[in-house]
Amino acid sequence: MRQRDYNDYMITNLREAKAHLSLLVQRAAGGEEVIITVHGKPAARLTGVASPVASAGDARAWMSELAIEAEAARCGELRSTPQEVWDGLRAERG
Repeated sequence: MRQRDYNDYMITNLREAKAHLSLLVQRAAGGEEVIITVHGKPAARLTGVASPVASAGDARAWMSELAIEAEAARCGELRSTPQEVWDGLRAERG
């Protein structure tokens, strides 16, 4: 399997990914990103998932933030793109 480079991800081809899928899933769950190539071109990204456990307070705060951003968008005061909002909220949630 190919080695990691200087970033926090590794690149592997589809054949190697098939042979070492459980290891790659384990690495992704540990926070590493795995890029899978087909014929030398990036085709897929394997990443871990955020913990599904969140308190009700966290959910309420998250929904409140989404409502504020939605209202700003309706009023023509879009402060950031929907993707930027989503990415920021996901990053805060861990």
